[in-house]
Amino acid sequence: MRTAPHLSRRALLTAAAAGLTTAAAAPSRASVAHPALPSPAFAGFRTVGRVKEAADGWVQYAWPGIVFEGRFRGRGVGIVLDDSANDYDVQIDGTTVRTLVTPGRTTSWVTDLADTEHTVRLVKRTECPWAVGRFGGFVAARGGRILAAPAARRRQIEFIGDSYTAGYGNVSGTRDCSANGGVDRNSNAGLAFGALTARKLDADYQQNAFSGRGMVRNYNGGDPGTDYRTYYDRALPNVAGDVWHAPRGWRPQLVVIGLGINDFSTPLHPGEPWATQSELTAAYARAYHGFLDKLRARYGSRTFLVVSATAVAGTAFADTARAIVEDRNARGDDRVGYWYYDDPRLDRLGCDWHPSLRDHEIISGLLDQYLATVPLDW
Repeated sequence: MRTAPHLSRRALLTAAAAGLTTAAAAPSRASVAHPALPSPAFAGFRTVGRVKEAADGWVQYAWPGIVFEGRFRGRGVGIVLDDSANDYDVQIDGTTVRTLVTPGRTTSWVTDLADTEHTVRLVKRTECPWAVGRFGGFVAARGGRILAAPAARRRQIEFIGDSYTAGYGNVSGTRDCSANGGVDRNSNAGLAFGALTARKLDADYQQNAFSGRGMVRNYNGGDPGTDYRTYYDRALPNVAGDVWHAPRGWRPQLVVIGLGINDFSTPLHPGEPWATQSELTAAYARAYHGFLDKLRARYGSRTFLVVSATAVAGTAFADTARAIVEDRNARGDDRVGYWYYDDPRLDRLGCDWHPSLRDHEIISGLLDQYLATVPLDW
């Protein structure tokens, strides 16, 4: 479900609009002063998220759930950021030690650690597709050093979807977030169901989610002429014409797609391109087949594509998604599956009736059960 009383989320519908390893700052006492980054050949962090390297060496990004990982030796590490819109979790050796709320241009330090080797992980919690964040690398505290970036994981998953996939409002605990910090302060993409499942599988993952967007129709008919497909190929969703070029090492064995809640959860309005529900359903199915064709061409015949659906008003979403998969299977593609998820335990206590943290844990468990039945090549 996609409701958006939060002003910035309303603006989302009208805003203009990896193997990638890049540079890390060399260890330096002056690291707090935003050092220039060396060539990508001196890599000290990694991400599989959709990012772009800027001319000054910083890394730009806007999709939710972007993760940067590094290794260091010493008693502390600095995280170099330039972002006044998004929130981040900092994890040391697998434990979240700090949350950075709209940090701005700064180097945030974690210190007083044991003088040994550590891992550091920076997770972008918030969505804000119209706001480009910038990451400048990890820097070691005095006496320490940045080590070679962690190795890529063998398993790779891409999650494609809307606010459910993004973790919209999932940490709130109350459906009205107007008095407890708003949607952004109450969202954590790193605790959405896809991220939870990926970590249990020890998989690298992308979380390419855009709240309020559908396959052909956005929430309540908003921002006509665009839909999720308008932005999918971009590294920076807010930059028209931008194109993300997948690194050679990015070829997920699994793609989980969750698009349809926004297409079907609100009634059609006069003036929309579809006069009837059946016309919308037909357009949705055609577009979905085209999207699956794109994914199949990009990732090859062995990648398993999951078409997911969940309960919204009526059954049009679930019925159409199931029919799409049956059609693909009938054409001879048996590596497309249908996953329907729902559970009476879901409380939808996230912002605006979205899944809560507990709900995301339940949904992740349901996804785990489904994937156990799928013949994955990993």
